[in-house]
Amino acid sequence: MGTYLNPGKRSFQMAVNSELFVDKTEMIQYLNTVVNTEQRFVSVSRPRRFGKTMAADMICAYYDREADSRELFEKRKVSRCQPSQIRDRTIRWDEYLGHFDVIRLVMTDFLNREHKIEDVIALIRKRVLDELEETYPDTKYDPADFVFSFDRFYRKSGRQFVIVLDEWDAVFREWQDDQNGQKRYLDFLRDWLKNKPYVALAYMTGILPIKKYGKHSALNMFDEYSMIAPMQLASYTGFTENEVLELCRRYGRDFKKIKDWYDGYELCDVIPPDPDHAMLTETGYSPVAKRYALYSPLSVVKAVLTGRIMNYWNKTETYEALAEYIRMDYDGLKDAVALLMDGGRLKIDTSAYQNDMTTFHSRDDILSLLIHLGYLGYDDETGEVFIPNKEILDEFKTSTKGEEWAEAFEAFKTSQELVKATWEKDAEKVARLLEKTHNRAGNKTYNDEAALSYAVQLAYYAARKYYTIIPELDSGKGYADIVFLPAPGYLNVPVLVVELKYDKTPEGAISQIKRQEYPDRLEHYKGNILLVGINYDKDAPNDKPDFKHHTCVIEEA
Repeated sequence: MGTYLNPGKRSFQMAVNSELFVDKTEMIQYLNTVVNTEQRFVSVSRPRRFGKTMAADMICAYYDREADSRELFEKRKVSRCQPSQIRDRTIRWDEYLGHFDVIRLVMTDFLNREHKIEDVIALIRKRVLDELEETYPDTKYDPADFVFSFDRFYRKSGRQFVIVLDEWDAVFREWQDDQNGQKRYLDFLRDWLKNKPYVALAYMTGILPIKKYGKHSALNMFDEYSMIAPMQLASYTGFTENEVLELCRRYGRDFKKIKDWYDGYELCDVIPPDPDHAMLTETGYSPVAKRYALYSPLSVVKAVLTGRIMNYWNKTETYEALAEYIRMDYDGLKDAVALLMDGGRLKIDTSAYQNDMTTFHSRDDILSLLIHLGYLGYDDETGEVFIPNKEILDEFKTSTKGEEWAEAFEAFKTSQELVKATWEKDAEKVARLLEKTHNRAGNKTYNDEAALSYAVQLAYYAARKYYTIIPELDSGKGYADIVFLPAPGYLNVPVLVVELKYDKTPEGAISQIKRQEYPDRLEHYKGNILLVGINYDKDAPNDKPDFKHHTCVIEEA
């Protein structure tokens, strides 16, 4: 048994011997289906505390040809898996048990010893080749050519490798600003692994998905299984509801409390266009998507063993990491956080995020990072983020204390009052709250119709919890300035049809709504529609009482 070559089963055996062990060995059956295929490059990203290292230990114990692990795995769930049928191949659970040489690298071990990325790469080369030479002394190794040494060994012995890289992204977290070093590291991994016949399976695990430069990745041979798209590994990302329920029964714990505190990560394994039905394809029927309610594993373990329902998150993660990103306040990030803390959801675009901790161009980039760090849940059907549970909400509350947050929360409170006043048809209060919001804004925020629309939408920011907001909705005879349609889960709230006017009257806005027959496009909401006319006196000078003055009329359709 070596440190890097064939590390054995001891680490996984210790996990199995623990008082509380949740069996995730069925994951091996899936990995066996990609061994020695084009899909043999697997990159798994999960937050801290979500069992990444235990999964890596399990993979090493299973594939290591020196580990003698049959008895260990015969008692686990994987041994009860039905054989997988892949085209003309039948793959049993023990197809590759003890079949390969395994190389296991924990990248944080190397970072603790070196101060530059180049030195980390050099140390990896030396340590791995030294162990290969100790185990297989009959092969000549070239310290100056790492890849050639592996290729020579494979041609002579015919033995393939399973290569496991744990905390593979630590380089990007430790040297966040060293882009040249990061590229050299990615190039090193690509040259070592890509298209190499000696690689039977490459498994990388970390917090971040693979770093992108622009739209491209140096490691594009890897399939990525992330918190946004876990694919076939969704059920192994955290504890499933059934697993947590069984633990609560065994230890006599309150399942509802544990669910409230540690549940909320909604992951889906397959996403067909119609999630409710399988699709007929040229080769048969595709699988129906399965959705999983997943729990934070370490927190569940602590709560079940101790019986204490509390925030275990900050025992391993300082909340300052979260607060630092929120303070950047890109594109109104603080307003977004206030909405999420109020139980709302926010639609974001994750496609531009560069999978690192420094390259942020928008609010959505930071929110995408917070998904991967485990601070936000993500709904892949709607593209929305949300705070998943009480434990994470507690982290947000801790991270948003202080004077710097007072203005943001005051503005959100005003927005909540504005929504409620609109529902209550209190037009005078709506006008007053709009003025209050406008007084916080610059004088140019209402200088044209588009700016007025934007400012009103911003004032109604809290409404995003209850509505889908549609600017310029086509009515057939014209465009409604802003329409608020009830979101799923809030179908009882009224539809809001908002018409904006400059230097006219709110009554004129209401008349236009009726004349253009906007509510006719919302026939299935009939009986639950409010018409909101808002007028703004844009040309009033700032020394007059009607400066930034709003008037409002609200009627039922």
